[in-house]
Amino acid sequence: MILFYLFALLSVLGALGVLFLRNPIHGAMSLVGSFFSLAAVYVMMQAEFVAVIQVLVYAGAIMVLFLFVLMLLSLRDEGPSFIRWSVGKVLAVVIAFGIWAQLALVLGQHDPEALVPQIVSSGEEVDSIKLIGQLLFTEYLLPFEAISLLLLVAVIGAVVIAKRRYPGSSS
Repeated sequence: MILFYLFALLSVLGALGVLFLRNPIHGAMSLVGSFFSLAAVYVMMQAEFVAVIQVLVYAGAIMVLFLFVLMLLSLRDEGPSFIRWSVGKVLAVVIAFGIWAQLALVLGQHDPEALVPQIVSSGEEVDSIKLIGQLLFTEYLLPFEAISLLLLVAVIGAVVIAKRRYPGSSS
């Protein structure tokens, strides 16, 4: 249990680093640390496949994509400054607390089986990889495709922004 809480704390600290670090590269590296901490939590939950996918897909491929976009935008470090509160940031904090409240309500249920997606099985043992594949391409297909489109739009947006910033560049 001590290791679980340690890795959970490291994951939360990494996520807070993403929010509060001013340098975008430092924020991205903090996100990588959070991904690795989550992978360790998955290993402790005996979900080794999910942990490996977490490291390969998120800490590997997705973070390379993020770093590519950050370098394409060539963001500069503005140096240390105080957090400037605007309407958007206050709204983001309110929404974050709302999400935390909903998560606390869901996790506060006494029936842990209600949190696990149910699949139709014919009584045989289903391994985790088959279960993940079945759920991903049936019940969760729409969110899976929506995330892929969101990432594609984000990269296209970064290219468009970089193109406007350097108008003399050839296409």
